[in-house]
Amino acid sequence: MSMALIVIILGIVEGITEFIPVSSTGHLLLAEHLLRIKISDLFNVVIQCGAVLAVIPLFSGRILQLTKASTDPAMRLYLSKIALAFFITAVGGFVMDKTNYKLEDKPFPVAVALIAGGILFILVEYFISKKSKVTDISWTVVLAVGIGQLIAAGFPGASRSGTTILLALIFGLARPQATEFSFLVGIPTMLAAGGYKILKALKHADVPHESWSMILLSTLVAAVVSFFVVKWMLRYVQTHTFTSFGIYRVAAGICVLILMR
Repeated sequence: MSMALIVIILGIVEGITEFIPVSSTGHLLLAEHLLRIKISDLFNVVIQCGAVLAVIPLFSGRILQLTKASTDPAMRLYLSKIALAFFITAVGGFVMDKTNYKLEDKPFPVAVALIAGGILFILVEYFISKKSKVTDISWTVVLAVGIGQLIAAGFPGASRSGTTILLALIFGLARPQATEFSFLVGIPTMLAAGGYKILKALKHADVPHESWSMILLSTLVAAVVSFFVVKWMLRYVQTHTFTSFGIYRVAAGICVLILMR
């Protein structure tokens, strides 16, 4: 298989899984094992940033509202909630980096996280199905989202969006609002983490040996795919539950366990 085809596949995987609650990190690790390749942290970070940047236009209306936070109390409060969730993640991520915490890159923990997260989604959707939902984001949800991002950062397969949306649902937030808040917090979080990792990688002597043409190709693919997937996702959550994602996660996790045998 040519390298161009491999990086296109990786871009597609990243674009599809970055924002939907199935774990992009976990799927990229699994793709590496299936394709029998090893991609660098720099490659992962750059294509992730491409996927994130591509979806910003989809939130242009909300972002424009947030720019008026100085004169709009409601938007100032909303921006403060995004900032707090980001701050919690940033502090926790900094501590993890300084303690040299490394993600487990084996298929088994990814499979376990996929299955566990899938079961939780199914159970949560079942128990909240008859409960009334709120559209106002509480400070409890804000704290949960910040902590949820740290949980996802420490466990490949947990999914950043999956963990944060799941916690928001548990605390009573409606699906559309939970999804939007998760995405809006995720954009600065992932761009900041990506920028930090890129700066660190650029200090290493092996960076010049990266195939930047292949990285850019994969980034472009990830960006295009991510844009359309998130556009679909924002419509999907208006009328659907996350149960189907839970079922997919369980099935995917079981498939990984079977392939490991």
